[in-house]
Amino acid sequence: MRQSSTLKELSEILNLSISTVSRALKDHPDISEESKKRVRELALALEYEPNAYAIQLRTNESKVLGILVPSVANFFYDSFISAVEEEARSTGYSVFIMQSGDDAQVELNSLKLLKRNRVTGLFVAITTDTNDLQPFLKLNELNIPLVFFDRVPDYENCNKICLADKAAAAIAAEALVKKNKKRILALFGHPNLTISRKRYDSFKDTYERLSPDATVEYGFPLNTEEGRVLTLNAIERNDPPDAVFCMGDLILIGAMQAIHEKGLTVPGNISVISISNGFIPMLYNPKITYVETSGYKLGKLAFKRMMNCVAGDSSVQELTIDSLLVQGGSL
Repeated sequence: MRQSSTLKELSEILNLSISTVSRALKDHPDISEESKKRVRELALALEYEPNAYAIQLRTNESKVLGILVPSVANFFYDSFISAVEEEARSTGYSVFIMQSGDDAQVELNSLKLLKRNRVTGLFVAITTDTNDLQPFLKLNELNIPLVFFDRVPDYENCNKICLADKAAAAIAAEALVKKNKKRILALFGHPNLTISRKRYDSFKDTYERLSPDATVEYGFPLNTEEGRVLTLNAIERNDPPDAVFCMGDLILIGAMQAIHEKGLTVPGNISVISISNGFIPMLYNPKITYVETSGYKLGKLAFKRMMNCVAGDSSVQELTIDSLLVQGGSL
């Protein structure tokens, strides 16, 4: 396999200095158009590519943004990554994506690798067991901006890009109250996560305020299967719920598996509402009513915040994306 061409090789063939070739490739005004044309044509013929590592050493900037998520298979994170990649391409950056598998030790190892590769900035959605933020906060010493998103820590002095978690849960609760649902199975995510606690508190407060005579059973499934089992147990009782609220897509999938398993109809036998990125609810018939929490919109906002940080903005901000109710046929 032929090795990549170098500036030195181009300069020797063209009988020009390395600095002249370099400036010609950068369209420097001091270089004649004829020289630029010769350099570009040869660079194209030899498939010359700039040495990214050498540029990084010289400029101390990699033009690579890191993204560390629990799982790239999650549609929400997939759409977040897509949004960041779109913006990165348009501004000359590339993206280095890693997944923690929701394991704090894997997350820490991934962080070390991202630091060794000197990413320009890092987006992180933490694991359910992330307790020590010091390895992340030390990125400031390396001038690597850090933006937490979606799964964010309780720690105040850091940049966070979040969904409107309290508002999303309140919107869902209000939609159920309007349909006069009195026996609710409300399923939330891992209780260690700030996002779960915010949604739980908001849903509970809203239902107690608007429908104090209702019965709400709360569950915290850690995965799709646990969501299925909790739903199955609830609908097999003598007083089954008349509605299920799901905090996220994976929980929704588990709840719908249980509902289909028991041959129940939606919304005839039981109503369903979820907080969602929007893709999973569209797969069911009828479509599931959901409160939109867009990973794509979150990615766009997170990238904008990151670019401000890269440009030198040292302030700390917590920004949110508004939520809205998307009507399906499940209520």
